Amino acid sequence: MTPGRERGLTALLCATGAGLVLLAAGRGWATVKAEDAITPFTQTLTGGDLGGAAGALGWAGLAGLAALFATRGRVRAAVGVLIALFGVGIACASAAAVRRPNVLSAAGDKSALLKLGADPALHVNLWWTVSVAGGILLVAAGLLTAARGTRWPGMSARYERAAPRGPAAKEAAVPDDPSAMWRSLDRGEDPTARRNGRS
Repeated sequence: MTPGRERGLTALLCATGAGLVLLAAGRGWATVKAEDAITPFTQTLTGGDLGGAAGALGWAGLAGLAALFATRGRVRAAVGVLIALFGVGIACASAAAVRRPNVLSAAGDKSALLKLGADPALHVNLWWTVSVAGGILLVAAGLLTAARGTRWPGMSARYERAAPRGPAAKEAAVPDDPSAMWRSLDRGEDPTARRNGRS
Protein backbone atom coordinates (compact mmCIF):
# COMPACT_ATOMS: atom_id res chain seq x y z
CA MET A 1 0.00 0.00 0.00
CA THR A 2 1.35 3.41 -0.94
CA PRO A 3 1.91 6.04 1.78
CA GLY A 4 -0.86 8.19 0.32
CA ARG A 5 -3.41 5.38 0.46
CA GLU A 6 -2.26 4.45 3.94
CA ARG A 7 -2.85 8.03 5.04
CA GLY A 8 -6.29 7.99 3.42
CA LEU A 9 -7.26 4.76 5.20
CA THR A 10 -6.10 6.17 8.53
CA ALA A 11 -8.07 9.37 7.92
CA LEU A 12 -11.16 7.25 7.17
CA LEU A 13 -10.68 5.33 10.44
CA CYS A 14 -10.33 8.60 12.35
CA ALA A 15 -13.39 10.20 10.71
CA THR A 16 -15.51 7.08 11.24
CA GLY A 17 -14.46 6.79 14.88
CA ALA A 18 -15.17 10.43 15.66
CA GLY A 19 -18.45 10.25 13.74
CA LEU A 20 -19.65 7.24 15.72
CA VAL A 21 -18.79 8.95 19.00
CA LEU A 22 -20.63 12.14 18.06
CA LEU A 23 -23.62 10.19 16.76
CA ALA A 24 -23.87 8.13 19.94
CA ALA A 25 -23.46 11.14 22.25
CA GLY A 26 -26.89 12.47 21.30
CA ARG A 27 -28.70 9.13 21.70
CA GLY A 28 -30.29 7.63 24.78
CA TRP A 29 -27.80 5.57 26.76
CA ALA A 30 -29.92 4.76 29.80
CA THR A 31 -33.55 4.80 30.92
CA VAL A 32 -34.56 5.29 34.54
CA LYS A 33 -38.04 4.24 35.68
CA ALA A 34 -39.35 5.18 39.12
CA GLU A 35 -42.76 3.55 39.40
CA ASP A 36 -42.94 3.80 43.18
CA ALA A 37 -42.17 7.52 43.30
CA ILE A 38 -44.82 10.01 44.44
CA THR A 39 -45.39 10.66 40.76
CA PRO A 40 -44.18 7.70 38.66
CA PHE A 41 -41.92 8.77 35.81
CA THR A 42 -39.60 7.48 33.12
CA GLN A 43 -36.48 9.38 32.15
CA THR A 44 -34.16 8.75 29.20
CA LEU A 45 -30.59 10.05 29.50
CA THR A 46 -28.31 10.69 26.54
CA GLY A 47 -24.55 10.43 26.49
CA GLY A 48 -24.43 14.20 26.94
CA ASP A 49 -26.67 13.97 30.00
CA LEU A 50 -24.33 11.41 31.55
CA GLY A 51 -21.31 13.70 31.52
CA GLY A 52 -20.56 14.58 27.92
CA ALA A 53 -16.84 13.74 28.16
CA ALA A 54 -17.05 11.20 25.32
CA GLY A 55 -18.70 13.73 23.00
CA ALA A 56 -16.13 16.41 23.80
CA LEU A 57 -13.30 13.97 23.08
CA GLY A 58 -15.07 13.01 19.84
CA TRP A 59 -14.85 16.63 18.69
CA ALA A 60 -11.18 16.62 19.68
CA GLY A 61 -10.66 13.49 17.56
CA LEU A 62 -12.30 15.25 14.62
CA ALA A 63 -9.92 18.20 15.08
CA GLY A 64 -7.07 15.66 15.16
CA LEU A 65 -8.17 14.49 11.71
CA ALA A 66 -7.55 17.98 10.32
CA ALA A 67 -4.19 18.12 12.07
CA LEU A 68 -3.29 14.75 10.56
CA PHE A 69 -3.35 16.35 7.10
CA ALA A 70 -1.88 19.71 8.10
CA THR A 71 1.25 18.38 9.83
CA ARG A 72 4.29 16.34 8.85
CA GLY A 73 7.05 14.25 10.34
CA ARG A 74 7.37 14.05 14.11
CA VAL A 75 4.61 16.57 14.67
CA ARG A 76 2.22 14.29 12.80
CA ALA A 77 3.41 11.34 14.90
CA ALA A 78 2.67 13.38 18.04
CA VAL A 79 -0.81 14.14 16.66
CA GLY A 80 -1.27 10.38 16.25
CA VAL A 81 -0.42 9.81 19.90
CA LEU A 82 -2.99 12.46 20.89
CA ILE A 83 -5.69 10.88 18.72
CA ALA A 84 -4.99 7.49 20.33
CA LEU A 85 -5.26 9.07 23.79
CA PHE A 86 -8.57 10.67 22.81
CA GLY A 87 -9.81 7.22 21.79
CA VAL A 88 -8.76 5.67 25.10
CA GLY A 89 -10.44 8.52 26.96
CA ILE A 90 -13.66 8.03 24.97
CA ALA A 91 -13.78 4.30 25.71
CA CYS A 92 -13.16 4.83 29.44
CA ALA A 93 -15.59 7.77 29.72
CA SER A 94 -18.33 5.86 27.88
CA ALA A 95 -18.01 2.82 30.14
CA ALA A 96 -17.96 4.99 33.28
CA ALA A 97 -20.98 7.02 32.15
CA VAL A 98 -23.40 4.07 32.29
CA ARG A 99 -22.48 2.89 35.78
CA ARG A 100 -25.50 2.89 38.06
CA PRO A 101 -24.30 5.59 40.51
CA ASN A 102 -23.50 7.98 37.66
CA VAL A 103 -26.81 7.35 35.87
CA LEU A 104 -28.85 7.82 39.05
CA SER A 105 -26.93 10.98 39.92
CA ALA A 106 -27.59 12.44 36.45
CA ALA A 107 -31.26 11.43 36.67
CA GLY A 108 -31.54 13.03 40.12
CA ASP A 109 -30.10 16.26 38.76
CA LYS A 110 -32.86 16.33 36.13
CA SER A 111 -35.72 15.37 38.40
CA ALA A 112 -36.25 16.09 42.09
CA LEU A 113 -38.82 13.26 42.22
CA LEU A 114 -36.01 10.71 42.14
CA LYS A 115 -34.66 12.08 45.42
CA LEU A 116 -37.95 11.56 47.26
CA GLY A 117 -37.44 7.97 48.31
CA ALA A 118 -37.92 6.30 44.95
CA ASP A 119 -36.18 3.01 44.14
CA PRO A 120 -35.73 3.37 40.37
CA ALA A 121 -35.18 0.62 37.84
CA LEU A 122 -32.33 1.19 35.42
CA HIS A 123 -32.05 -0.02 31.85
CA VAL A 124 -28.84 0.62 29.88
CA ASN A 125 -29.03 0.28 26.09
CA LEU A 126 -26.27 -0.23 23.54
CA TRP A 127 -25.53 3.30 22.32
CA TRP A 128 -22.66 3.59 24.80
CA THR A 129 -21.00 0.60 23.08
CA VAL A 130 -21.18 2.51 19.77
CA SER A 131 -19.24 5.28 21.47
CA VAL A 132 -16.68 2.75 22.75
CA ALA A 133 -16.34 1.34 19.21
CA GLY A 134 -15.69 4.85 17.91
CA GLY A 135 -13.02 5.30 20.57
CA ILE A 136 -11.35 2.04 19.52
CA LEU A 137 -11.27 3.20 15.89
CA LEU A 138 -9.63 6.44 17.02
CA VAL A 139 -7.03 4.44 18.95
CA ALA A 140 -6.27 2.40 15.82
CA ALA A 141 -6.01 5.55 13.67
CA GLY A 142 -3.79 7.26 16.23
CA LEU A 143 -1.43 4.31 16.55
CA LEU A 144 -1.14 3.99 12.76
CA THR A 145 -0.36 7.69 12.52
CA ALA A 146 2.23 7.52 15.30
CA ALA A 147 3.93 4.49 13.76
CA ARG A 148 3.86 5.38 10.06
CA GLY A 149 2.75 9.01 9.75
CA THR A 150 6.29 10.34 9.29
CA ARG A 151 6.40 8.60 5.88
CA TRP A 152 3.17 10.04 4.57
CA PRO A 153 3.13 12.99 2.15
CA GLY A 154 2.00 16.42 3.31
CA MET A 155 -1.34 17.76 2.15
CA SER A 156 0.12 20.68 0.22
CA ALA A 157 3.46 19.24 -0.86
CA ARG A 158 2.62 19.32 -4.57
CA TYR A 159 1.32 22.89 -4.36
CA GLU A 160 4.38 24.42 -2.76
CA ARG A 161 6.80 26.39 -4.96
CA ALA A 162 10.46 26.41 -4.25
CA ALA A 163 11.35 29.96 -3.30
CA PRO A 164 14.48 31.40 -4.94
CA ARG A 165 17.47 31.83 -2.63
CA GLY A 166 20.60 33.91 -2.61
CA PRO A 167 21.12 36.67 -5.21
CA ALA A 168 18.25 35.36 -7.31
CA ALA A 169 15.86 35.99 -4.44
CA LYS A 170 16.97 39.63 -4.15
CA GLU A 171 16.57 40.15 -7.89
CA ALA A 172 13.14 38.51 -7.87
CA ALA A 173 11.99 40.76 -5.06
CA VAL A 174 12.82 44.00 -6.86
CA PRO A 175 10.12 44.01 -9.57
CA ASP A 176 7.40 42.89 -7.14
CA ASP A 177 8.21 45.45 -4.46
CA PRO A 178 7.24 49.03 -5.45
CA SER A 179 9.30 50.57 -2.64
CA ALA A 180 12.40 48.70 -3.88
CA MET A 181 11.81 50.09 -7.36
CA TRP A 182 11.64 53.66 -6.01
CA ARG A 183 14.84 53.14 -4.01
CA SER A 184 16.65 51.87 -7.12
CA LEU A 185 15.46 54.95 -9.03
CA ASP A 186 16.83 57.16 -6.22
CA ARG A 187 20.19 55.43 -6.62
CA GLY A 188 20.13 56.17 -10.34
CA GLU A 189 19.48 52.57 -11.40
CA ASP A 190 17.00 51.53 -14.06
CA PRO A 191 14.85 48.67 -12.66
CA THR A 192 13.44 47.91 -16.12
CA ALA A 193 16.93 47.17 -17.40
CA ARG A 194 17.34 44.48 -14.72
CA ARG A 195 13.99 42.99 -15.61
CA ASN A 196 14.81 42.95 -19.31
CA GLY A 197 18.18 41.38 -18.57
CA ARG A 198 16.47 38.43 -16.87
CA SER A 199 13.86 37.86 -19.55
